[in-house]
Amino acid sequence: QVQLVESGGGLVQAGSSLRLSCAASGLTYNMYTMGWFRQAPGKEREFVANIVKFDGDFTYYADSVKGRFTISRDNAKNTLSLQMNSLKREDTAVYYCAASIVSGLVSRPTDYTYWGKGTQVFVSS
Repeated sequence: QVQLVESGGGLVQAGSSLRLSCAASGLTYNMYTMGWFRQAPGKEREFVANIVKFDGDFTYYADSVKGRFTISRDNAKNTLSLQMNSLKREDTAVYYCAASIVSGLVSRPTDYTYWGKGTQVFVSS
């Protein structure tokens, strides 16, 4: 049974940093492209970033987070991370990690097979 479990969310002030983690189990982790998505109240789930399978040589970001967020993976520990710096109020959302067998830039939620339950990030001004 595949499980993706996010952690690290919380309440922070604008301009601060937060690091999200996702622990994966039940799948051959390095064979999956991993992604982060977020969903704010009343909005659709949106792509944040993804990292390619295997050695994670390539990463992709939404324009809204480029230069502030960094996605990384540790295949030895089956974990995915999202370092979020210079947080803004508009980053407030539930953040989800997801796994896909698709390669490259994978920004559509429908391309992901497995999802975590999410972790809440709230950024106050």
